[in-house]
Formats: sequence, C-alpha cells, structure tokens
Amino acid sequence: METSFNVLSTPIQSSFLSSSTKVFPVASRNKICFPSQHSTGLKFGSQERSSDIFSTPKSRVRKDERMKHSSAISTVLTDDNSTTASLEEDVETENIGLLNLDPALEPYLAHFKYRMKRYVDQKKLIVKYEGALEEFALGYLKFGFNREEGYIVYREWAPAAQEAEVIGDFNGWNGSNHMMEKDQFGVWSIRIPDVDGNSAIPHNSRVKLHFKHGNGVWVDRIPAWIKYATVDATRFAAPYDGVYWDPPPSERYHFKYPRPPKPKAPRIYEAHVGMSSSEPRVNSYREFADDVLPRIKANNYNTVQLMAIMEHSYYGSFGYHVTNFFAVSSRSGNPEDLKYLIDKAHSLGLQVLVDVVHSHASNNITDGLNGFDIGQSSQESYFHAGERGYHNLWDSRLFNYANWEVLRFLLSNLRWWLEEYNFDGFRFDGITSMLYVHHGVNMGFTGKYNEYFSEATDVDAVVYLMLANNLIHKIFPDATVIAEDVSGMPGLGRPVSEGGIGFDYRLAMAIPDKWIDYVKNKNDQDWSMKEVTSSLTNRRYTEKCIAYAESHDQSIVGDKTIAFLLMDKEMYSGMSCLTDASPVVDRGIALHKMIHFFTMALGGEGYLNFMGNEFGHPEWIDFPRDGNNWSYDKCRRQWNLMDREHLRYKFMNAFDRAMNLLDEKFSFLASGKQIVSSMDEDNKVVVFERGDLVFVFNFHPDNTYEGYKVGCDLPGKYRVALDSDAWEFGGHGRVGHDVDHFTSPEGTPGVPETNFNGRPNSFKVLSPARTCVAYYRVDESMSETEDD
Repeated sequence: METSFNVLSTPIQSSFLSSSTKVFPVASRNKICFPSQHSTGLKFGSQERSSDIFSTPKSRVRKDERMKHSSAISTVLTDDNSTTASLEEDVETENIGLLNLDPALEPYLAHFKYRMKRYVDQKKLIVKYEGALEEFALGYLKFGFNREEGYIVYREWAPAAQEAEVIGDFNGWNGSNHMMEKDQFGVWSIRIPDVDGNSAIPHNSRVKLHFKHGNGVWVDRIPAWIKYATVDATRFAAPYDGVYWDPPPSERYHFKYPRPPKPKAPRIYEAHVGMSSSEPRVNSYREFADDVLPRIKANNYNTVQLMAIMEHSYYGSFGYHVTNFFAVSSRSGNPEDLKYLIDKAHSLGLQVLVDVVHSHASNNITDGLNGFDIGQSSQESYFHAGERGYHNLWDSRLFNYANWEVLRFLLSNLRWWLEEYNFDGFRFDGITSMLYVHHGVNMGFTGKYNEYFSEATDVDAVVYLMLANNLIHKIFPDATVIAEDVSGMPGLGRPVSEGGIGFDYRLAMAIPDKWIDYVKNKNDQDWSMKEVTSSLTNRRYTEKCIAYAESHDQSIVGDKTIAFLLMDKEMYSGMSCLTDASPVVDRGIALHKMIHFFTMALGGEGYLNFMGNEFGHPEWIDFPRDGNNWSYDKCRRQWNLMDREHLRYKFMNAFDRAMNLLDEKFSFLASGKQIVSSMDEDNKVVVFERGDLVFVFNFHPDNTYEGYKVGCDLPGKYRVALDSDAWEFGGHGRVGHDVDHFTSPEGTPGVPETNFNGRPNSFKVLSPARTCVAYYRVDESMSETEDD
C-alpha cells in the first residue's frame, strides 16, 4: 500500500559481509512518501554525524491519575511512580545489541535507551495491572459480546458517552429495557440473562450500540469488538450492521489440520479472495479454498498472504480502510467459511498470513471505529485529537498508540486472528506512517540516521510495534511477521531484545520500482547490470527481506504489470501458440521470466508474487466504482488464460512453478551464501552464487556467448538445474541439459586476487541472449537416478 522505497542496506558485491555503500536512485509512486534517493545505511567505521542528535525528552508520558484498581479494564497508560527500567526477561535497556551490529548507530544511543525504557516500563505496567502481556491481549474475552453462564455480557469502552444501551433485532431496536452502566474507566457494560434457557440475542441477529454524547444527541454505532458485520446488498450505500455471531457447536467449523512447519524461507502468494474468481463477481472463502489454493500449491508456494480480510465497507480500498477490526469481510462469507479456507491451506502444507492494518482506520462514522470519536479528548478516544489524528492523504484516522485501551484493542486484535482463525502470521501494512509523526508524507529519506532517530520518530508507535512482535512470537514462536516500510528504519527487522522492533522480514520495496523504471524508460541496451544488481542486493546486513518484482501495487488501475508493460496490446492478439511469437511477445516472455527469477534469486531471503502475475495476467485491477459503472469485469483473475494449452500464458506459469521448486530442492533463499562474482556491462551478463547454485543471467537482447567463463566456489561437475530457455517455458531450447560442465582451478589457492573474478574455480557455459540458467554441482556419490 505504501510508496515503494528501498531499505537501508549494504550492497553485496563479494559476500554478505561487504561494507561498501552507494546511493541508488529509486522511482517514487503511490500514496505516502515522495522520497529522494538515499544512502545505503549500514556503515562500519565512519558515519556522517548529524547535529540533530536525539536527546531524551524530559517527559512524553501523560500525567494521568495513577491507576488504583486491579481490574483488567483500564484506561491509564503510565504510573507516576515508574522508575528507570531494569533488566527484563527479554530486553536490556543499557546494553543495546543493535549497536554492536552497526556501530554507526552509536550517536543515537540516547534514543534507543529512551525507547527501550518506554517499552520496558509499558510492559511492566501491563504485567502489574493485567497480569501479563498475553492476558492483556485477551481483551476480546472481556469486551464486545461474550457468553457467561446464563448470560450474554456486553462491554464497550466509550468514556465520552452520557448514556448507552444495546439495541437490535432481539429487542425490536428499542433499548429502553437494556440500558448499560458505566464504570470509572469509561467502560459500559450490561448482563443480558437468557430467556427460557436460550440466548436472549439469537445467533446471526443484528445488534448495535445506541448512546448519547455530550450535546444530547443519540447515535447508533457498530460495537467496536464485533466479530461479524453485514450490509443489505440490495440497498445502495446501506450502512453496515453488527451481527451477534455465536453459532451452535453443530454449525461451528472445527479445525482438522495442524499448522504446517515454518518454511526455511517464505515463498509467498499474495492473494485477494474477493477478486480471485474468473467470473466478474466477488469470490467466496470456500471457493477460493477449493479452486485457488490447489493452484498455489501446484506452483510450489509455501505461504499464502491474504488481503482485505478485515471488514471494510468500501470494496475499492483493497481492504486498507478497515471499519471492523475483529470481523471478517462478509462479502466473501462468514467466520466459519474463513476457517475452512485456512484449514484447507494447512492441509496442503501452506502457511497463511493476514494483511493487518494497524496504521490507520477508516474515516467512516456509522460503520467504523471512527464513530466512537465524538469530539472527546485523545485520552478518551481510539485516535489522536486534531490534525495528529487524521491522515490527509489516506482520508483516515490515526490511532493514539499511547492510550491503554488502544493498546488493548490492537494487541488483542493480533491474538484474535492468531488463535481464533489459526493464521500463521501477519504482514503489517503502512508501517512508515506509524514510525514517524510526519507519516513519511513529502519526506525524502536520504539514509542519514538522524532521519530515523529524532523527535520526528513516533516512539509511542515504535513501542506498540515492539509489544506486538513480542506478543506474536510468545503466543506462536513460529509466526512469520513482515513489515511494509518504505523509509528503511534501521533495526526494524531485528529482535526486540537487541533494541530492534522485532519483525522477521521487511518488504524490499525499491525492487519493483527499479524494474518498472527500466521496463518503461530504458532501452534494453541501456540496462546497467551493476545498477540492477545493486538494487537487488541493497539491504541491511542481518535484516531479512522479502523480494518481489511486482505486487498488488503494480496491478492496480493506473499502473501496469510487468507483463503488460512488456507486451501491451499483443497480450490480446499475440499469445497463441498456433502462430510464431512476434518479437514483442518473445522478448516479453523472456524478460518476464528473467526479471522474476533475478528478483527471487538475489533480492532477499524470501519471495512474493501477487495473484495472477505468475502467468503474466493481462490488464489491471479496477474495483467496481462510479467511474466504471460499478463493473467487476477487471476485478477478477482470468485463470482460463493459463489453463488453455494453446496460449503462451502457460509458459510463464510453468517457469514460476519451476522457480519455486528449485528453492524447494536447493533452499537457496535461506542460504547465507550470496556472492556476485561478475557484473559484465559490455556483455550484459551477471554471474552470482546463491547457496549451492551458480546463476548466469544474460540480459543482452541479441548476443549469445559460447564458452562464457563463470566463476564458482567448489570444484567438480556442474549441470543445468533450471533454464528459462527450455521449450516447456516458451524458450528456444538452445541450452543442453545433458551437458557436464567440469571446473578448472583458477589462480593460487588462498590468494583471491589471483582467482577468476575472485572465485577459485571456473567452468564454461553457453549463454543465449535473454536467458537465465541456474547450475548445480553434481554429487558424484549419488547414483544417476538420485541425481535426476
């Protein structure tokens, strides 16, 4: 969702330990940031010092009345008597491990100590008043609608409300007999007794909160913790209703399959359930499970990342303007249907991540969380007051992460999706907007560290993210948690115990911008092997990245996918195998394969692809809107194009499947060995090693090289592991797969400067124009059958 921008990094030339730094310009697009170029941050030794070194503020915690109760329901964040944090179970405030990895962060030690103290103090308060962080994150067992013996108990935090009552189908929308009581912390509650042994509120019936605010006006709102919400689809712009969801045991979905083991490296299939049908309509969770998941498995992905799961009233927001955080999107089915999908994925060995949006909330009042903000102070609201509580570019509300009940709400939301639905992790959207009080708007991140550690840093949000990652990994140690950050915040992908923010991976967001820029604006002869390679290897040492050539961002109307940029109108007229491929189509398919494989092999420790791009889906995504007469025609995926044997889309899909299978067999994504030995600008060839494989990419539009010499580490015999020019991938079959390539020693052993391109061995290959080939070293101890 965010603007693409590269992360701080060390360019990898000869190994992961390289410390040289360079500046690589990137194109800026989309919604938040408009960055200039930046340096690649992890510098050992000298670092430009900024005069704007962060100093610890005297106080940035509110002087609220000290909490004096033991209830788990509270609104106060801080304790006036909190002292300097001491060593905690999972973090040390004095010894910041992150600085040992990157000594250039030393000038910002005060900042790290301050935010670590804030984190530890906050966690100590939670333990003191809630028992534990994990208990604090069980807010959904206290708030919203919950069953107790003989009762339904409903609680809602609305401190500014003057009166409140619960209304719905069960009482004819008249709450006079269901008035709620308010406690000293602004929490309204009611116990509704069963009637004749049955729940007074029937399962799947509509409910709302009816309350009066300061000016005497009564309003209806969907409960903040509602677990399901629906809308009358026959009424245009009808408001959503909260739904009491408590199905009898016979109607509940019971998980049958355990979570699959965490993969060594995630190969992620980013998907949108609603637009996954081949028909122009909204697809269902069960249809996606039965029809699309097998396709994902067949292409050897190990992880599915689902977008737009949290309820959002505006379909065209792609799920990023969330209205109901605990509710599944009702367009595609009910909660039990989503559980069926996740269980089906687990049965196929696929982990499932959910796109979580805690960076902002929908501006909608009648059906969103914003409806609880009725002009009260920030301490009484989910959101900041005034300008700080509103994101101008996104037209959405911004959370007050220092608020106790906001922390409870968001942390509980994470635990809810993990435990109620068995999700395996999260992709956090819009992290840049959270990390800084300026939200990244009109910011040109240059890579200077003072841009990340100053009073522009929103420490409240940083502490929340540290708590969130700590919680997620305590509840489910094998969870995968990914951050979408365009700024390159150092430490984002390091453990909380080191002073990091705790994410497992960050998205390598500059890579797609580089490819789009090259495909749009440069002739093939002008492609710089050094620049492209540097963009792919430009990431912070020890902070893992998910690489991708294109995601949903590049598929939205107004933009074009890589396949569409390469082949444009010929995707309608030139994709039949019954005729020879035109030069445009031949080039387009060849470069589509090369770009995705180059990105996967060199760009990170994981790989991501958006639904449909694996086979070069034509056209863009255009959600139903007034401008297209509310059409679903381009809000779907044309799987039939890939399935038809006479169309060339199958070639790109087959190569995608083979790429993933190669990693499944050789685990090169998880390998710490990544060595670029040659960036041949004249011949447009890049040679590198990743794990046990040797990769040769020839981007030259015309030249084929016989006997092209490539360096390698280990001596022996090498064979083709994957060849983009193979017939089954729409190529020309120029590379022999039964050829043995024997190495020759290079230079003096132990003297790298005498080696060939810094490698102690070499072998020669045939490298046709616009092809990429991966070679593996034959294990001579294996039989021929085992090797095949």
